[in-house]
Amino acid sequence: MSPIERIMRTAPVIPVLVIEYANQARPLAEALVAGGLKVLEVTLRTPAALDAIREMKEVPGAIVGAGTVTNPDEFDAALNAGAEFIVSPGLTERLARVAIGKEVPFLPGVATASDIMRGLDLGLEHFKFFPAVAAGGLPALRALSAPFAQVRFCPTGGISADRAPEWLAQPSVLCVGGTWVTPKGADMAQVHALAQQAATLAR
Repeated sequence: MSPIERIMRTAPVIPVLVIEYANQARPLAEALVAGGLKVLEVTLRTPAALDAIREMKEVPGAIVGAGTVTNPDEFDAALNAGAEFIVSPGLTERLARVAIGKEVPFLPGVATASDIMRGLDLGLEHFKFFPAVAAGGLPALRALSAPFAQVRFCPTGGISADRAPEWLAQPSVLCVGGTWVTPKGADMAQVHALAQQAATLAR
């Protein structure tokens, strides 16, 4: 089993986190990990993201990665902050070759058959299906899974708690990415409860 597949199989849901302030990071990670969601994707969408990765790395049991990584400079910055895996919204050969060369678990985004074929040419078989709902939802994922039986996905983008089980029921899906476990304004007790619910979803 590859390192990225091991990460994808750790829990059925990977929280996709947009963190505005670094001091929010550690309590958030503690609540999520205690709730059973150990794999955390911190998106590089805010100035606090890299510091948030550093803070979350201190939480026992947390497997912290960086999301919204779009180029080698962001890749290097995420690694320097301690990211253990890298998630990208798309797939470019330039970024993929950096990740492969440095042997870093890498989950690039795909939305079409051509994207997947480009990834397979590079030796990749695990992808983020993104944006999952906007790119055609479950019918699109099923259609893409048919000719690429070896490929495994983490659908992300528009997936809700009530729809997650449908996605997880697909044989090609190892986990889903979601923001619903950390709703805006939620306190840590709520996050912990939502994480517990998400961690029990069946695959």
